Amino acid sequence: MSVDVHSVERSQIIIAGGDVTMVEKQRLTVADIPQVELDVVSRAWVDTGHSGGTVMTASDAVSLLTSDGPALAVISGAVGYGKRTAGIRALWQVSRAERDANVERLPLKAISPDWDRPEKPDIGSLPDQPGTAYLLDVGAEINGWEQPAEVAQALVTHGERLRRIGSYLVVIVDEHSWPEGASGTLGRVVVRAKSRPAPHRVAQKHLEFLYGKPERVRWLNTTLKPDGTGMVGQAAHLLSESSAPAAAARLAGDLAQAEDSTEGLNTALSAFQQWRTEVNSVFKETGAADRALLVATLFLSGSEAIAIQDASRRLLGKEPQNDVEAILTGPDLSARLRAVGAEVTGRHATFDHKPGYAQAVLNHLWQQRPDIHRHLLKWLDTITAPGEAGASRLAVISDLLVELAITENDVRIIDQIHTWIGNGNTTAQHEELIAGVFTRAALADALGAKVRTRLLDWAQSDQEPVAKVVALVCQGEFATHYPRQTLVRLRHILDRPEPDTAVRAAETAVRAMAVQPGQLPRVWETVIKWATQHGHLAGHRAFLSLLDPQDDAYVLQVLMEAANRTPEVRAAILRGWHAALADIRVANQCRDLMVAWAHVRAEGLVPRDLVTDVLRQVITEHLYTSPVAALVFGEPGVQYDEPVIALRKDLHLPILTETPPIGSETAEP
Repeated sequence: MSVDVHSVERSQIIIAGGDVTMVEKQRLTVADIPQVELDVVSRAWVDTGHSGGTVMTASDAVSLLTSDGPALAVISGAVGYGKRTAGIRALWQVSRAERDANVERLPLKAISPDWDRPEKPDIGSLPDQPGTAYLLDVGAEINGWEQPAEVAQALVTHGERLRRIGSYLVVIVDEHSWPEGASGTLGRVVVRAKSRPAPHRVAQKHLEFLYGKPERVRWLNTTLKPDGTGMVGQAAHLLSESSAPAAAARLAGDLAQAEDSTEGLNTALSAFQQWRTEVNSVFKETGAADRALLVATLFLSGSEAIAIQDASRRLLGKEPQNDVEAILTGPDLSARLRAVGAEVTGRHATFDHKPGYAQAVLNHLWQQRPDIHRHLLKWLDTITAPGEAGASRLAVISDLLVELAITENDVRIIDQIHTWIGNGNTTAQHEELIAGVFTRAALADALGAKVRTRLLDWAQSDQEPVAKVVALVCQGEFATHYPRQTLVRLRHILDRPEPDTAVRAAETAVRAMAVQPGQLPRVWETVIKWATQHGHLAGHRAFLSLLDPQDDAYVLQVLMEAANRTPEVRAAILRGWHAALADIRVANQCRDLMVAWAHVRAEGLVPRDLVTDVLRQVITEHLYTSPVAALVFGEPGVQYDEPVIALRKDLHLPILTETPPIGSETAEP
């Protein structure tokens, strides 16, 4: 491991390719713009509108980026106008122009809007690497900014700085929130997305150039050939001039994946329409009892028909039928299930043969029958309780609900899933399932900002299972995309008064985050700041967990290597130790960490002399605190092993010559 460090205030450790470098400030997380999106703008770009005119969004953005002003273009407009794709196209064109000018092509990066306080974005934390093209999408966050004009002006200033280093920034915002009227400067950086690319042309280009299916373009033909021959494509009617580019792209994907047959095409068309025709028909032709059966089947698909029927009656608030005449009247249960679109095999009913049908029914119900929302969610509580028919299908039910929440941008559905945390099922599988649902919702485009706010609230919950689930969210993909917000939520959980399972899960999340590529600097800066604040329990727990090598010594190895080369890191580690040892609430954790350090020192996993010296300085200052005294002098009835005994000897503490440790004679060979 090579080390290159420079002494600066507020040092942090950056890990990249095994190197350790000291820098002054952590920036927001960036990621490569996905290749699939780059393929769209480079191979299947459409800038022709439905009426034949040119869609100017991307080209106008390029003009702003390459002008003499700030290297900034703000694309504003309603949802469904292809703003993100236009922004990527503009950056791609600027990057290509650099390459044509014999300059290395600019990398295209997407910035995650991962501010600690989304309502007060710190523009100073935006990345500013030379020769980089950045995309920042704040369409879901901007209407929550407390000082939009101030933030917007800071973005313009940042754009001026990017101009000087050969970098560019495109910002995606919503239709109304950018404060362009506050000043002429803020108005001059705006591009308005006023028209959409022709949807049929988008779908055709995707089919031909992205999916390599030019022969299927005929399904999208909107007119006959000039000679009057041919036919209008069977899929052409699914798109109109008001269709969003994303819808056209989705249709192209469905057509590309369909079987090249009449049946395959019909299935693709129904799936694209979200089975609209079939769903409308079944709601038109059935009464309340069969609609309830339909709803029960979509949530319990694959279950026994009798369990589905029982659940449907509970949805209606009815008891099991006891009237024999009524039981024998009307169609059989299998016939009723088939009438609502289910496939019945033996005793089981399913919608598996109609991909997307269950979601389509649920979306229709949510939109067209809004009065059922509360009743439906309450009913789901009953059928997913332990021992009920839906308990074993909680993963599928959760997927349906989170997709509904994302589609409808309705956070109430996520609130309902939140209530399932304490429903009596405390298994790890149950908790991880709900954490996965929260993660997916938190990363969604429009819904995500609301869910991330919910996670902040739930991180402060007094309920241990709720806080633990949030900690589980922080162990996964959420931490990759929103590391700053992850640490804020972990701080609240780590401040819980007792070291319960939520705290342990949060400690695991801190360690898991630290070993992710490029994340250790951010984690270290944050944790050492917490740890050195007076009486900060969360900071002390995080510091001790971060330096715990029992599961993985990597973080400790990196920090020790850096401490060996620069006094600032070493001093920070000492400050963290002093602060933790002064907090009696983490005394046991301090003792356990010292023992763990003794073991990795004995195994040669860390620099032996450095660890010894650090512990000597710590122990000398805190000799009579309980965890240090236990390590140095021993405890009645506790036999420490050889690594601890060897550490005691190497500390060369004068007091040990006067007061031999308890049990030292019996423990040594």
